[in-house]
Amino acid sequence: MSYIPEQITENYYSVNNDWTGARTVSDGHEIVEYPAKSLHRIWLNEQTHGFEAHWHSAMEILLPIENIYTVVCGNETFVLNPSEILIIPPGVIHEITAPPTGRRFVFLLNVSAAMKLKGSARIMSILSRPLLITSEKDPGVYDDIYNLLLQMRNEYFGNSEFSELSIQALLLKLFITIGENYTQQENVFSNTTPTKRREYVELFNETLEYIDNHFTEELSLGDIAANTGFSKFHFSRLFKQYTNYNFSDYLCFRRIKEAETLLARPDVSITDVAISSGFSSISTFNRLFKQQKGCSPSEYRRQNSGIKKDVHKY
Repeated sequence: MSYIPEQITENYYSVNNDWTGARTVSDGHEIVEYPAKSLHRIWLNEQTHGFEAHWHSAMEILLPIENIYTVVCGNETFVLNPSEILIIPPGVIHEITAPPTGRRFVFLLNVSAAMKLKGSARIMSILSRPLLITSEKDPGVYDDIYNLLLQMRNEYFGNSEFSELSIQALLLKLFITIGENYTQQENVFSNTTPTKRREYVELFNETLEYIDNHFTEELSLGDIAANTGFSKFHFSRLFKQYTNYNFSDYLCFRRIKEAETLLARPDVSITDVAISSGFSSISTFNRLFKQQKGCSPSEYRRQNSGIKKDVHKY
């Protein structure tokens, strides 16, 4: 397969001349202006300056074409080579360093609607951390994901009245592809038989869905483990293997995600956000929120208050 065909940039600037100044960082929060036609943004980036540590509510996908692109997410540093794909989840603080020359496609995708669909809990756990996809490391799935991104790009710059629907459909297919691949990796429940492995996958998908539907309630490790028929120790080990989280961290992660959504509503008080997200006290909520997001809930709300939701500029 020949990656990054030359024709992808032939007419690029004639249809994409609005990217300049579209990304600004204020107090660590990146504010993005989206074009009128879409809830997403895709562009060819040739800028030589990078972006300081920041986060945003969109999922970001980077696909270098020429030269490397360096991304730091927490304690992880990714040096992306041409044709390599890095998926940065929403809300993850990251810093980007660009080389003196080079080009890369940048995808900023609104995944909020997709993450509310039934069965999305497993995808959410996989994409809670940056995911690097390369042809060498992921030969079984790389081509599929690469082609889905190119199709998204073509739809974005196309003139079809159904482009936005097509992008949403491709985004769902991307999630399904990632979910199927990373659920089936050999290192997930690798010490079990194929039959038992399928049973575990089904059981833990059901468990994640249950947590997704009941995270605002008082959930305990013991109760969840008992529902699966495992001891707390065995459940904890399998849960960590399946999600890369221990139970309490995943529950906190899910509650913080809910809080982010509620904080976008100015009519809901910070206290009500904490309670509605499943936190037992405002002090616990404030501490854990700042630990995960790098700012307090009130600061997060203030940073988002200047963003006009669903209002786009072209």
